Amino acid sequence: MTQSNTVSVHILDKEYCIACPPDERANLESAARYLDGKMREIRTSGKVIGADRVAVMAALNITHDLLHKQQHLDLQASSTREQVRDLLERVDHALAEDADGQRS
Repeated sequence: MTQSNTVSVHILDKEYCIACPPDERANLESAARYLDGKMREIRTSGKVIGADRVAVMAALNITHDLLHKQQHLDLQASSTREQVRDLLERVDHALAEDADGQRS
């Protein structure tokens, strides 16, 4: 990648140069800001010492949040599919009744 495809981000006061396609630059910068914020929260709590441990705890917390949200979305999708199936059955039933009424 060329130098123009490299983005500099700061996480816990360290600069990282990361190769990134131009159309993903804003997402990368946003992700870096989010990670920096999470790592600062953990470091400020004083319960975890050392940048490596702070990074691992931040990664675990972010992953936990992601998996929890994914599970919630899966449940919503399942519920939506069930509602759609119910509506289709009701439509099929109504159409069958209408067809029976027209034959009489």
